[in-house]
Amino acid sequence: MPRLKRSDAEQRVADTAGPEFLEALARGLRVIEAFGHDRRDLTLADAARLVDLPRASVRRTLSTLVQLGYAQSDGRRFRLTPRILSLASSYLLSDPLTDILRPALERLSETVNEACSCAVRDGDNVVMIAHASPNRLIALSAQIGLRLPAVSSSLGRVLLAALDDRALDAFLARIKPEKLTSTTIIDKAKLRAAVARARVDGYALADQEVETGFRSIAVPLRRSDGTIVAALNIGVHSERGSPDMMRTVFLPKLRATADALQRQLIA
Repeated sequence: MPRLKRSDAEQRVADTAGPEFLEALARGLRVIEAFGHDRRDLTLADAARLVDLPRASVRRTLSTLVQLGYAQSDGRRFRLTPRILSLASSYLLSDPLTDILRPALERLSETVNEACSCAVRDGDNVVMIAHASPNRLIALSAQIGLRLPAVSSSLGRVLLAALDDRALDAFLARIKPEKLTSTTIIDKAKLRAAVARARVDGYALADQEVETGFRSIAVPLRRSDGTIVAALNIGVHSERGSPDMMRTVFLPKLRATADALQRQLIA
């Protein structure tokens, strides 16, 4: 079970924050972030190893989370409770962007009969902040809060395309791409070319690079001043849409939605 390493940005904050930085809160947030899809419940030892903190500090953090109702424990293993969603809700309810996105994604999803999402970049990943799915018995698993590697996803590539060449090169030099499927691109020269192509084309198509059998096409979402603030995508099971179909059928509708939203996003 690999440890959760601080991002460069987190390390810079810790190194330069000064006396106003509350290390206890920072540690508590790192413990919360240790939980995930493949780490739904953790022992004290698991959590301490993941966040690379003393067991005593992690024990106090987990005990506090249990007392506040954000976690539960059987005496040995800990897991988060649904109350933790209130933290995400605070962001979603306070950001006017999500109020605008929700109905637009619902309309787009109904039109194309596929799942649609909006994401923002958070360090090396993208995070879903809005999502809509058609009423289908077997639905795609994407949902609000889902994190995907930016360099391997269509959403991430259109957001990385907003970086200038120097920032993109620094990003690629730092990351270690993971081979998620047999078709995931991990060669950094090819990844740079994919991001550069997204910059020129104004969209990115990722074909089964994050999950086998899943394709996604994404476009940037801009404010009225042209600044890219997020990315929109349509995701399909591979048997429901070929790459050509995604470009010819879905891409125009995705662009039309992004254009309509841009007129509502005042700089």
